[in-house]
Amino acid sequence: MQGLHIIADLYSCPKGDYLVSADALRELCVTACKNAGLSILGEHFYQFDSFDQVQAGGATGAVILAESHLAIHTWPERDGATLDIYVCNVTGDNSPRAESLYASLLASLLPADVMVKRVWRGKEPPIKVAA
Repeated sequence: MQGLHIIADLYSCPKGDYLVSADALRELCVTACKNAGLSILGEHFYQFDSFDQVQAGGATGAVILAESHLAIHTWPERDGATLDIYVCNVTGDNSPRAESLYASLLASLLPADVMVKRVWRGKEPPIKVAA
């Protein structure tokens, strides 16, 4: 129950598929998790309907990881997204993997402004496994 929890609000993201397509968002998130060295157990993404003929609907999704989770929600009508990344530590410090995942998503979503909070959860050090 120990690990790094990154919570971020992304503002002024460029218009594009990631904000309006659950399929594009799924591909981005799954690839970013794999590239960060995280273990995917499952995922689910959902496409919201548009509000009108002008603005496409957003998308939301979650990737369940052996190390915990990634949740993402897009708000195309506000050119933004929210991220929730929690990566637990079991046999070692997985914080670099959480940071790698976060950096990868930022590099793709390209927000002009970010509000981010990092929370260290738990108080015990990781369990050491005998080599």
